[in-house]
Amino acid sequence: MTFRPRPAAGRRTRRELIVAAQCVLFDFDGPLAGLFAHRTAQEVARVLRRQLADWGLAPALKDPDNPLQVLRDTAAAYRGTESGHRVAELNRLLTAEEVCAAWSAAPTEYAYELVVWLVARGSRVAVATNNSAEAAYVYLDRMGLAPFFGRHVHGRPADPGLLKPHPHCLQEALRSTGTRPRDGLMIGDSADDCSAALAAGVTFLGYARDETKRLELEVAGAEHITDSLAHLFEEDR
Repeated sequence: MTFRPRPAAGRRTRRELIVAAQCVLFDFDGPLAGLFAHRTAQEVARVLRRQLADWGLAPALKDPDNPLQVLRDTAAAYRGTESGHRVAELNRLLTAEEVCAAWSAAPTEYAYELVVWLVARGSRVAVATNNSAEAAYVYLDRMGLAPFFGRHVHGRPADPGLLKPHPHCLQEALRSTGTRPRDGLMIGDSADDCSAALAAGVTFLGYARDETKRLELEVAGAEHITDSLAHLFEEDR
């Protein structure tokens, strides 16, 4: 069932947001692709947990089926200890798993068309993601989108403490594209994306595939939500 955001008096429409943006920052997994469409996130998290067990490490995990959370919790547990070097090794393992998943990632409907439309009208585009830049580049190259983004793909940093909701990757994307925060628009599908955009001073547009995602974004404070990227440029279609 298609749902539409409830407009509020004085609030800009989704169309007005996308037209006003000089640079659109995309989260990767969700707005551009389903990274774990075939090789699931749970499988990847299992690989990470198995490696931790092989190292004799057992950090408390808030969400053992979320590979990014496994990395975050491992970093929090062992930062500054003699096992701290394992965080970088785990990050490299996660990157390898994400790159593998990128070869079979599923395209998000209308993402390709939206990127082409944005670039054609003179907007800049960038990626700001908690996933590895390497995985994003593999997918973008595979789908013929890499030339549109160029070098403006900003992925997971070495320090997991800088993952969204920290605004680090958004700030890097703004810096690399020469964009002021007020001239940027972030399209994301998670509460962390929303929080990072707010912290960076960037307008946020939520992408919600279903009502569960929509509720998550609303609770996070998202004022603008769409269930289809087609709504952002459909007047020109």
